[in-house]
This record gives sequence, C-alpha cells and structure tokens, in this order.
Amino acid sequence: MSRYIDYLYILATIGFTVYGQLILKWRIAQFGPLPVESAEKLKFLFGLFFDPAIFTGFAAGFLASLAWMAAMTKFDLSHAYPFMSLNFVVVLLLSGWLLSEPLTFQKAIGVGLIVLGTVVAASG
Repeated sequence: MSRYIDYLYILATIGFTVYGQLILKWRIAQFGPLPVESAEKLKFLFGLFFDPAIFTGFAAGFLASLAWMAAMTKFDLSHAYPFMSLNFVVVLLLSGWLLSEPLTFQKAIGVGLIVLGTVVAASG
C-alpha cells in the first residue's frame, strides 16, 4: 500500500504543473498581446510577474519541484519521468474545457500516443 502512496508525489507534481500552466495562460490572455517596443515589453512582463494569480502559478511550479524531489527519493528517474508526459494529456484536455482551446483529431491522436508510450515506458 505504501508504494501506491509514493505515487502521490508524482501525481502532485503533475497537478501543480498543470495548474501553473493553465493559470498562466488564463491570466496572460486577459492581459492581451505582448507589446512590440522593448520598454513596453518590460513593463508588460513586470505587470504579469506581479499579478497575484500568476504568482500562484509560479508558486505551483515551486511546489511541483518539491513534490518531484520527494518522488525522486522513492523512484528511479527512468520509472518516474515517463509520467511527466501525462502533463500533455491533462493540459490538452483542461485547456479545451476551461480555456475553450480547440481539441482536434490530430491532437487527440497525439495524446493517445503519449499515453501509450507512457504505459509502455513505465511498465518496463
């Protein structure tokens, strides 16, 4: 049973990573496009950096790193790392649902191949 609990570190890494990506995209989309001029770009990026929601995305990235370090105490890298490809699957599905991004047949096939590859790599 404790071995299954160890997988929670990997799951937490995925969860925090996905949250960070989705919150960054959501908030950045609300700020609009990156300005053309260098000074305006810098002002724009600093504005993003100090946005509270974006800050939670950075915090989620930090927490994902901590969870990953914990996972590395429990698993071989060659076993754990293939699970990180599930980030692609979860981000694709949630970006379609929450951000109304297009989910095409080609993307679905690609995600299916990622899942298949993850299963093969993790079981080997």
